[in-house]
Amino acid sequence: MKWNAGLMALALGAFGIGVTEFAPMGLLPAIATGLGVSIPAAGLLISAYAMGVVVGAPIMTLTTGRVSRRTLLVGLAGIFTLGNLMAALANSYDMMLLARLVTSFNHGAFFGVGSVVAASLVPPQRQAGAVATMFMGLTIANVVGVPLATWAGENVGWHTPFWAIAALGVLMMAALRFTLPPLPAQDNANPMAELRVLMRGKVLGALALTVVGSSAMFTVFTYISPILRDATHASLGFITAMLVTYGVGLTVGNWLGGKFADRSVDRTLIVTLASLTAVLIAFAALMPHAGAVAVIVFLWGVASFALVPPLQVRVMSAAADAPHLASSVNIGAFNLGNALGAALGGGVIALGWGYPVIALAGAATSAIGLIAIVLTSRKGQAA
Repeated sequence: MKWNAGLMALALGAFGIGVTEFAPMGLLPAIATGLGVSIPAAGLLISAYAMGVVVGAPIMTLTTGRVSRRTLLVGLAGIFTLGNLMAALANSYDMMLLARLVTSFNHGAFFGVGSVVAASLVPPQRQAGAVATMFMGLTIANVVGVPLATWAGENVGWHTPFWAIAALGVLMMAALRFTLPPLPAQDNANPMAELRVLMRGKVLGALALTVVGSSAMFTVFTYISPILRDATHASLGFITAMLVTYGVGLTVGNWLGGKFADRSVDRTLIVTLASLTAVLIAFAALMPHAGAVAVIVFLWGVASFALVPPLQVRVMSAAADAPHLASSVNIGAFNLGNALGAALGGGVIALGWGYPVIALAGAATSAIGLIAIVLTSRKGQAA
């Protein structure tokens, strides 16, 4: 796809949001120590962010329907900047919790509205590529931003990455303001009509599958740093390298998921969920072995993000006449899965069942999604 400054600004926004969402997972031990709380309690900061996205996505989308799309995206970047500035200044658990909640309110609407804006910046035959370009910022965040934030947090202090992310937020605001066209809001926006679309059984089913698929990923990924530190006995360098490896896997998975979802959404979901289940079972069995873990982490990243394009397509297809809200709410569904997965993994730790059981819990969640999509596919074929 040719250079498009507006798309690059949206990708920069996706990069920043990706770093601020995933960086605390690599920083979890440092944050827990710095705030004087347990690992499961620090994990709840991730759950709080995710739940903020779930609540914020529909609220921000429905209440800003008549705001210029460019103005809205710049404003959302402002919320992002404010939340990360609060995190950089946080000196207590309660303040950090509030900072994560504030930050989360930009997330769903930015990706939901941003996806529609990205598609509007190019000809119809290039819209899928435009959306993929925006989301590539999210995968690059996991390759570069999250490992760098983890390294900085361990060596300079966990507040430092949030200062850097807040500075990035200022750059996001400027880039969006000066590269996007005015993009007026839709005059015929009807919040109640869009809400009714979301109540369709097919749409709710697609959103539920997104929740399950995301939960399978975040049950384990939320606690990746303590798992590698305590179960694999890895050094900080190895942990950082594994975060990069996972990010590379996400990038590959995003490309593969989009490529094969164009052929068959359901078949792609079945293969990906089956693969994710198998990989997490292998992780549980081979967790103490660093060499095997390195391979598994890459495959885990591939399987995790190969789910995203087909899940997004499934929801958008089911709610084609409510694109802005459906797109935003599906981002919220991903984050609801994030919250549930983080809580599930934290519960396993609190019960003292050990880190391998966290991986098995993620595998079980993935298997539930696999069974659901197989049954749904057969029902559709029978009909």
